[in-house]
Amino acid sequence: MPAPPQTVRRRKVFYIPGYDPFPARRYRELYRTEGTKQAEISDYGLHVEATTGDGPYGWHASGLIDDSRVTADFEVLLWSDIVRDSMSNNIPGTYWQLVRTSWIYIASGTLRRLAVLPKGPLAAALYPIGVLILQLLAAMLAAHLVGWGLSTLFAAAALWAIGPGTIVTWGTSLLYWTPFFAIVVLVLRWFKSQDRRIYAYYLMHDYAFSASQNGATPTALQTRMDEFRGIIATALLQDYDEVLVVGHSSGAHLAVSILADLLRDTPNRSARPALSLLSIGHVIPMVSFLPDAWHLRKDLQFLSERDELVWIDVTAQGDGCCYALCDPVGVSGVATRDKQWPLVFSAQFSRTMAAERWKAQRRQYFKLHFQYLCAFENPLDYDYFQITAGPLTLGQRYATRAPSPSRIDVPVSKYTNTSA
Repeated sequence: MPAPPQTVRRRKVFYIPGYDPFPARRYRELYRTEGTKQAEISDYGLHVEATTGDGPYGWHASGLIDDSRVTADFEVLLWSDIVRDSMSNNIPGTYWQLVRTSWIYIASGTLRRLAVLPKGPLAAALYPIGVLILQLLAAMLAAHLVGWGLSTLFAAAALWAIGPGTIVTWGTSLLYWTPFFAIVVLVLRWFKSQDRRIYAYYLMHDYAFSASQNGATPTALQTRMDEFRGIIATALLQDYDEVLVVGHSSGAHLAVSILADLLRDTPNRSARPALSLLSIGHVIPMVSFLPDAWHLRKDLQFLSERDELVWIDVTAQGDGCCYALCDPVGVSGVATRDKQWPLVFSAQFSRTMAAERWKAQRRQYFKLHFQYLCAFENPLDYDYFQITAGPLTLGQRYATRAPSPSRIDVPVSKYTNTSA
């Protein structure tokens, strides 16, 4: 069987991470280690090396796939500093975020509308609320037991020594309440120190950030997105065959708005290089359903109708932290009869991962949320490394699965217009 014609020799890949406070180096190491595994499994060549110099963080990949050599320049569009700044460093601040965010989602009706979508992300959204409440109750119970024990011992000793009286009553009350708040704080601090395994505080900060402006983009983030748009626009003027933007998790809705604004700025953009958007593990309804997310809903509708790009959306039902197989345009209530994108399909974790690994990891939801960036033992339609370092554009790779331009999705959201 002859190899498909090569149209990509040089590719620029922009990776937009989700709500992640960690440095970009982890993404290069993940690409290097997992890419090596995938190359061995699929029998192709892939070499990764770090970018030198003081510029933006990234790496170079060289692929030898289907007898075609491709070079790919990767750049991570970082907003981790904004993420870190949004995280409350104190326990009371996090509990205030819990109250405020819960009120926003409930009072606006967003929680009710999210409930008709797959339950995994809703459970993930409720998880930090439930866990933080349980932690507070556990801390109060521990404080009560200690205070009750101390006050009971004191009362028994005082009654034996001096008999009943006001001193005994006051002493009992003092011994109960004096350690109470200190113990509550100590227990809550211990729970917070374990959050690298529990993720309750991390997820609470994530949802609080998304809801902080009722769905509108925070000013600091909008400024950063404008910078990202300029960086991508510059790459489109360079000698690349494809500019591929990868939006992961919360980064998916950032990518949508960035590219929508970019296409509005350049309505007559050249067809070369090809412009492609790959959204993976998206959580777009968590934002697009909020009452003031007018700009995002407008961007979703605009991008879904454009001929100037290809937009592929990949999720998996095994990823409990994403809205699996939910068309972000359709469920946000902004699909029109001119809608072309995104093409939505599943990474099928239960089939593409080895049976033993799937069985071992199927409850490790946070790890599975990053599986899109990793190797598969039985890759089917989706191979992240062939997409980023292979000889075909995203549009060519999925040309036979392209959606009909006339298809229209039934909206789930009550928001059917895109302006305030």
